[in-house]
Amino acid sequence: MQLHYDFFQTENTLQPQKGRILISEPFLMDNYFKRSIVLITEYSSEGTVGFVLNKPVNMKVNEIITDFPPLDTTVSLGGPVQTNTLHYIHTLGDIVPGSIKVIDQIYWGGEFEVIKRLLETGNLNNGNIRFFLGYSGWQANQLEDELSENAWVVSEISALEIITPMNKHYWNMTLNRMGKKYRMWSNFPENPQMN
Repeated sequence: MQLHYDFFQTENTLQPQKGRILISEPFLMDNYFKRSIVLITEYSSEGTVGFVLNKPVNMKVNEIITDFPPLDTTVSLGGPVQTNTLHYIHTLGDIVPGSIKVIDQIYWGGEFEVIKRLLETGNLNNGNIRFFLGYSGWQANQLEDELSENAWVVSEISALEIITPMNKHYWNMTLNRMGKKYRMWSNFPENPQMN
């Protein structure tokens, strides 16, 4: 019996661009990107930058930066590049000078001292900012090569989903919403040899 689709072939109807997400295929065994959802924050002919949304680490920002006010939010592993750096996305827009708009209501970076001041004055909370250790980066044409090798599915996501902290199960939940084929992906065992 022949299937109407190739189980291992991605069906990318969307092209990567700023504000879209990359969803790793279930067989990708890279330690950083295994079962990951990556928000693209920069996309150009020179390369791509993004942050893994669903890999929280058990640390608070003020445990990483000593002079940072307490904030009840976790930090996520943004990717394998420069894991000794802290990055953030937020919904504060032009209130934080130097912020880069990713999509409507979601901004990347900006002046860190302003972030601290907004937190101290109560104008910032865990509902409008997320922090990441390191980032994900691809050189020119590297992401396109990975897409041609079926490593990623390109999809869209809402601002609310982006800013809401995700756990490792979000990869499964996202695939389950994408239809029959991807529901099969989400049910594929993490270690097929254990099945």
